[in-house]
Amino acid sequence: MAKGKPARSKISTKLIAEICDRLAHNKQVRRTLPQKGRLHIDRQLPFLCVYRRPTNREDAGTHRLVKGEASYLVAPGDEQFYDSTSDLVRKVVATLSQEFGAFLIIEVWAAPDGGKANDPAVPTVSPTFTIHAPNASGLGRTIEALEKRLLRIKILKQAVEVAVDRQSNSHPTDMKPLLSLAEARELNCSLIGISVPPVYRHAKKQQEFPQIMRALGRSFAIALRQTFYEFTRSRTIHRPPHYHALGRKAVVKAVWDVDRRLAGVGNQFDYLLQLTPVNATDAFEQFRQSDFERVPEFHYRPLPVDTGLLKRQLYSIPIERVEDPALERVFLEKQEELEMKLSMLRDRDTSRFLHESLQLFGGVKDDLLELAVNLLEKVPRNHKPATDVKEVDAAQFAARAEAEIDYYRSNFPQFAGKVRVTGDVANLIVSRGSLLIAKQMKVPETRVEPLLAHEIGTHLLTFYNGKLQPFQQLYSGLAGYEELQEGLAVLSEYLVGGLSSARMRQLAARVVAARYLTDGASFIETFRVLTQTFEFSHQAAYTITMRIYRGGGLTKDAIYLRGLRGMLRYIQKGGDLSPLYVGKMAEKHIPLIQELQYRNVLAAAPLRPRFLENARAQQRLAEIRTEKLSVLDLVAEARPHAF
Repeated sequence: MAKGKPARSKISTKLIAEICDRLAHNKQVRRTLPQKGRLHIDRQLPFLCVYRRPTNREDAGTHRLVKGEASYLVAPGDEQFYDSTSDLVRKVVATLSQEFGAFLIIEVWAAPDGGKANDPAVPTVSPTFTIHAPNASGLGRTIEALEKRLLRIKILKQAVEVAVDRQSNSHPTDMKPLLSLAEARELNCSLIGISVPPVYRHAKKQQEFPQIMRALGRSFAIALRQTFYEFTRSRTIHRPPHYHALGRKAVVKAVWDVDRRLAGVGNQFDYLLQLTPVNATDAFEQFRQSDFERVPEFHYRPLPVDTGLLKRQLYSIPIERVEDPALERVFLEKQEELEMKLSMLRDRDTSRFLHESLQLFGGVKDDLLELAVNLLEKVPRNHKPATDVKEVDAAQFAARAEAEIDYYRSNFPQFAGKVRVTGDVANLIVSRGSLLIAKQMKVPETRVEPLLAHEIGTHLLTFYNGKLQPFQQLYSGLAGYEELQEGLAVLSEYLVGGLSSARMRQLAARVVAARYLTDGASFIETFRVLTQTFEFSHQAAYTITMRIYRGGGLTKDAIYLRGLRGMLRYIQKGGDLSPLYVGKMAEKHIPLIQELQYRNVLAAAPLRPRFLENARAQQRLAEIRTEKLSVLDLVAEARPHAF
């Protein structure tokens, strides 16, 4: 505060009247109050989450526990601000209680530092949440919902305790109640207090522990939302379809700014294109001429960016300004992933690259390797002479791809995918909403439909669906999206009836090659295993090995089979495919996508894959769910009765 300027000690009656008028007309309220106070009410809602800053002590971090809610008040706890703060709360409650027939205030404060309050590093001490619920007649189910959800919180993998106190006040002991009991009864307003163990900060230094704060914030927000949901359903005339529907619908400017800046960094480089050799065909010829004894040398596109400068841009993005705990976590994950990808581009063709790839994509665990070897041994090899197979060249495939894109564009003009035949990709790749086709590519006619479903019906479709959502991350891809995306794409090949034995063996071989890479085998050794042990042709074994060893060792190709296995598990657990087409996401993001849809922040995917309109595809999908099909069951030649 500037010297000589008196502190604004109250909220004006004019501002309170303006706030209540906006609420009466179901308009958003977002106002700055005295002493860094804040009122945010998204829309008409039958609850308010309150935090008041203590007068005589520091209270680092506690205010963050309420600021992710759709309706919250942060206010100073000083005596001089009490009257106007109480007046604001009273009139807000009167306005909204009239709309819903009842209202709930949950006030949050920190328990005293020390002891059971905040020593999560000591396993014999259980941090304790205390629910203060005096005069809580009729709130049994609401209190039970809050207690049950708080008990699910883990702090550094440690369980917490929850106590319910029905004797003490529902407000901090050193502050007055925001509403008297008589006022609360008159307004049909219920009051609950929660004292939170301050495990999110150092007791003596008042220094926050950011990771604990984020994890606790997310879990606590869910507990609050489920409590509001139970209260709303049991005590008011409002009937929300899900507890997520009581979350924020209005997204603040800081969220859009962070999203835009993260996408801005990601859009400055094409990660996979930079790791795709531009001389893959010539390198194979050199490899063949050496009788497959000399490791081919791969050449890559020059990096179009300064990775160090981009990292500087990346970490200047103020993600900490995002109030919503779920969105903050998603943005932090993306920030870390982009940093890792930039490191990999910097370390391309060095020994560091493989270690970074393992961090980003993981390795091959024994169970996945066992599945891959089992597939290679049991799935029949295609011994049909190449002359008997009708092939489609790059130009013909491009024409088919253009027709497929025209179909989607006729249904949705914003679908702006393009097709380009080029000499500097190895086969097929989707880059920034375009399908790049290698000019030397030839594929069997039977593979055309599956490839269109994979590249256009999955990769391009989720790109453009993501572009039509408000978050740019949904077309550029949330952190770790590749495994689900490739699993979904391979699943689409099965749904159109084209997951052949050759394709399945290829995916299995990629897993085996990735495991040989991480176990220390050379390019030549892995190539020989594929040709001699598993009987791949020289060309096929080279392509698989090249993809795995490019850049210094890229384990990404193991995610195709891992992702397909994950998709089968997801479907067999009752998972719905619809949310997966909203954009590019990892499986862990599906609940968040559904939450944001309940909150009307995200819309349903405007485009569905063409193949899902096919009755046979729907039948295959139903068979996966009801017959508990395994990966091996999906191969046409291994399960002929299904086709």
